Amino acid sequence: MMRLNKFIAHYTTYSRREADQAILDGYVRIDGEIEKNPALQVDERKADVSISGNKVAPSDQFTVIVYNKPRGELVTKKDPQGRKTIYDSLSKNYRHFIPVGRLDFASEGLLLLTDASRVATALMTSKMERVYRIKIKGAVTDAMKVGMGEGLELDDASAGAHEHAEAGPMSFAPFYAYQVQKDQGDYSILKVAIGEGQNRELRRFFAHFGAEIVDLKRLSFGGIDLNNLPTGKVRFLERAEYTSLRAFVDGIERTTTQKEKQLKAAQSPFGKERKKSDRDSLTTDSPIAPKPLFTREKAAPVKRTFVKDKDKSKANAMTDSFGTNKYNPAKKYAMGGKKK
Repeated sequence: MMRLNKFIAHYTTYSRREADQAILDGYVRIDGEIEKNPALQVDERKADVSISGNKVAPSDQFTVIVYNKPRGELVTKKDPQGRKTIYDSLSKNYRHFIPVGRLDFASEGLLLLTDASRVATALMTSKMERVYRIKIKGAVTDAMKVGMGEGLELDDASAGAHEHAEAGPMSFAPFYAYQVQKDQGDYSILKVAIGEGQNRELRRFFAHFGAEIVDLKRLSFGGIDLNNLPTGKVRFLERAEYTSLRAFVDGIERTTTQKEKQLKAAQSPFGKERKKSDRDSLTTDSPIAPKPLFTREKAAPVKRTFVKDKDKSKANAMTDSFGTNKYNPAKKYAMGGKKK
């Protein structure tokens, strides 16, 4: 879903301001009816929008860029306090691009941006692996390792949060993997992989154990790596990355459409004779069980790119192993159940 004025600006030559004016002047129709609310939410996959009788046709094409965000930039369009934002550094060509998630003011590293809201939404709501390198004050404790391996439930996660954030509970899923790279007592360096993107998630997690994160850098998202991209620079996705990303987004949308059809069928008068258990299984909370990303078959390790949400290896608190083929190439895995 996206705002009507944004929808028009994305898929026509109109600017956002011109789109607002066209809507207010009564030139825009949705399903044949005049619509004068620029903020109305429309489904870009289904909306029948026209301007002066000309239909606005969403394009299946999209662009994704990788930006190596430096510290000291906010991931927002404008800051009331006048601080620098990523759009002050990015080319004007990317002014309308949507950031996939956030990196806070003091964090750096890989940030994906796209000109398609459906792509941004699919990525932000996924369980794709996000890999970070962090530096914390103090040693890595056994309690931290247990928390990374088993997850954590906090009644108050205000420690490590933004100073204006309200106190409240927070759940931390088990890390996909972690690796202690240095543990020198006064400070430690870890590489961690998580599948969520909650607000200041890592800072809150380690603050619970009394450890402050002094450096945080995102290295990859869903298999898209920062590699040697210089700080403050941008690159486009490679062809293989685009192919995998398109397959991922298409899969998400097919699943969503299928679930909508199933729910509609279950709620129709003709579906009353269905068994209650059948109807219950079609709720929006019902998980779609994907094939596991890694299976223990003898195959050469491969670089992971965008794939549907998969089961990942959890952190191993006993061995500190990172638990993925990328950082432990001695292990043999296959992707998606197919040998490579």
